[in-house]
Amino acid sequence: MTSTGIHFDDDAIRPTRTLSRDHTATGADTDRGIVFSRTITPDQRSHTRSLSRGLHRSSRSNLEDDPETAGLPTDHRVKQTFKGKQLLYLAYQSIGVIYGDIGTSPLYVFSSTFSGPPVREDVIGILSLVIWSLLMMVTLKYVVIVLHADNEGEGGTFSCFSLLSRYARIANIDPKERTIRIQRVKTGEMPGGNHKIRTFIEKSKVARGLLKIIGVFAVSMVMSDGVLTPAQSILGAYQGLNVATTVTSSTVVGATCGTLVVLFLLQPFGTTKLASTFAPIVIIWLGLTGGMGMYNLIMHDYTVLKAFNPGEGFLFLIRHKEEGWHRLGGVLLAFTGVEALFADLGAFSMRAIQISWLGWCLPMLLLTYAGQAAYISRFPDAYAYPVYSTAPPGMLIPSIIFAVLAAIVASQAIITATFQLIAQITKLSYFPAIKVIHTSKVYHNQLYVPIANWLLMIGTIIVTTVYNNTTSLGNAYGVCVIFVTFFDTIMVTLVALIVWLKPWYLVILPALTILCMDGAFLSSALLKVPDGAWFTIALASVLASVFILWRFGKEQQWHAEAEDRLPTSQFIKQDADGEYRLVQYGHEVLATNKGFGIFFDKIGDKTPVVFSQFIGKLATKTDVIVFLHMRAVETPTVEPDERYYAQELNLPNCYRLVVRHGYMDAIVTADLASIIFKELREYIIRRHADRNGNARDGTAVLSPQLSEKLDRDSVEKPRPDQTISSQKHSFATDSPSTSEGETLPSDLAYIENAYDHRVLYVVGKEEMKIRADSPFWRKILLSAFLFVRHNSRSKMANLKVPTERLVEIGFLKEI
Repeated sequence: MTSTGIHFDDDAIRPTRTLSRDHTATGADTDRGIVFSRTITPDQRSHTRSLSRGLHRSSRSNLEDDPETAGLPTDHRVKQTFKGKQLLYLAYQSIGVIYGDIGTSPLYVFSSTFSGPPVREDVIGILSLVIWSLLMMVTLKYVVIVLHADNEGEGGTFSCFSLLSRYARIANIDPKERTIRIQRVKTGEMPGGNHKIRTFIEKSKVARGLLKIIGVFAVSMVMSDGVLTPAQSILGAYQGLNVATTVTSSTVVGATCGTLVVLFLLQPFGTTKLASTFAPIVIIWLGLTGGMGMYNLIMHDYTVLKAFNPGEGFLFLIRHKEEGWHRLGGVLLAFTGVEALFADLGAFSMRAIQISWLGWCLPMLLLTYAGQAAYISRFPDAYAYPVYSTAPPGMLIPSIIFAVLAAIVASQAIITATFQLIAQITKLSYFPAIKVIHTSKVYHNQLYVPIANWLLMIGTIIVTTVYNNTTSLGNAYGVCVIFVTFFDTIMVTLVALIVWLKPWYLVILPALTILCMDGAFLSSALLKVPDGAWFTIALASVLASVFILWRFGKEQQWHAEAEDRLPTSQFIKQDADGEYRLVQYGHEVLATNKGFGIFFDKIGDKTPVVFSQFIGKLATKTDVIVFLHMRAVETPTVEPDERYYAQELNLPNCYRLVVRHGYMDAIVTADLASIIFKELREYIIRRHADRNGNARDGTAVLSPQLSEKLDRDSVEKPRPDQTISSQKHSFATDSPSTSEGETLPSDLAYIENAYDHRVLYVVGKEEMKIRADSPFWRKILLSAFLFVRHNSRSKMANLKVPTERLVEIGFLKEI
């Protein structure tokens, strides 16, 4: 388990004259039941053989309007697809992570719903509401419908918003995020009603803003639940000790806090290890409670099964009117954790979740609740501890043990969901960049976020000590859950209309039905706000404000930087005398200094801001210019034959080098410049072979003499008396021979001279100030953004290159 970085291995960059493996037509490899989709766009597939050489130049680049951006790799994210044994193994893992929360709800649903011993009819009425909540809210809504609304494998409300932003113009795209695939459907291909809805959303600033707020609030509310869920589930399990022993409340709280610390200390082991360990606990727990339920049905009152008739739930609501509506706040605890089911989609898969829910969890939960109702209908006082009081003879201690273990596991669902959502909002520029660790080479979306882990631990311990019992926590718990399910309904409805292109008349009625159910539970849950739910809403509001503030500031930053992100041809042009002048800076002559300049490029297209500032301030350039862009792709590692992409730009001796790296690749080494030099050398030699017609099937074929020189560790140095013009850099027409007097093509000698003379790593340090004429409210928001930005961005000391070769160009932008 390692954090994201790049490691350059000399063996990995040696020239390769044969493909290291075969590529399928679709770019997919199959290995042990996992379908790995290569992130290669259709335009890139035609260059696969060139990519196998390490470097290539797109043959189509000269045909595009902007040759400096045409042909660049986009690395669109493609979700993993699992089948066979891997799918079943993922389903097994998902039980250990996703269903711990919803699986431990039987510990407190009846005790949270009733305030005193209930009568039999009320028990059956509540059981009916619980059963149909599981069938409608979880099974139909989420497992059958919502899980299909994934964004290239990622789940959660925010992923729905991201999915919509690919199909409708509702959000600005981060300039450096080239992995987003825009798939907006043409107007003529959409049903009329769907097109009107999309047009309204795109033209309405209020509608776009509301969707953004919904997406952000959903994330913040899941995170707020991440503070409450561990406390609620583990505390509920330890309260069983009050039934079997005479322990005090302070002992229960202390044991809960200690267990929470252990749980969060285990998180760095990763989702796969934790899920594989936790899955047997949840499976046994659900089987145990389901078996207890079956026993109670047989021994006490099997007639409660008439609660499968939804009319019993309606009769309960009719009998109790407003009081019955209030009790829906307790019923919704039966499906708490369903929001994590969707958010954890990226760590598993839709099919795995469907198999585990329908094949084991749902049947066991239905038996559990039915058995509890059968016992409580005979012994009403048992409602206070519905699991322990209904345990058959001799099963109390085992039920307490597995309840504690299952409750610990229950927290994993929301913790994993929090990691997933933090990674999503960070990637889409709603939160400063933080350390995200991928914990599996096989399952790409299994993540661990250290800072989130430790903050959650602190928050859950504070909440446990303050609330100290499940009844008090239950008042704060559940509100965020139903808010998120309500938001999910809105988002998935829009996905059905805009992405899936379902006719509006087939979507509206089911959506309104589910929205009515969401609204009933939500309105009931809001009654808990004065009793404790205000805490989660307040916490979610603070988090949402931080996310929206950061995004607002980033969008202002992108706008300010846009003036420097132009093709090089719009910065530098050659005059009639052959001199290069700065177009944007008074047509001043651009001087050339000896050296090999590496400019770090965070965007990966057009002109890096640091280069435009460099030439604007110094009116000079190095002999050889390299725009270096390091692009993280969401795979464990990038094969050497697909790692590098080179492109020659309009400015002589100016190149762009894109380095694609996976999340398991090690960090960049101090010899970065030598790696870049070798890659440029390979690129130039192969381009030379292509131009001289020595190419077959898009792959350059080298002469034996040039191949021999290519395999050497370094290029032969030119004779001291050789003169190379900085303005002219043509290739020698003949392949070099092995004779001592022969030289390599002039371009190779030119870049080697520059490299041997001096290597400079040039990075930008961008400072920002707020425009003086900005409104007061804007100054307040941007001041907060700049404060966070200043204290969260990476420092030069973290860039592991030789410090004596490192140059920082400072510049100021107004926002």
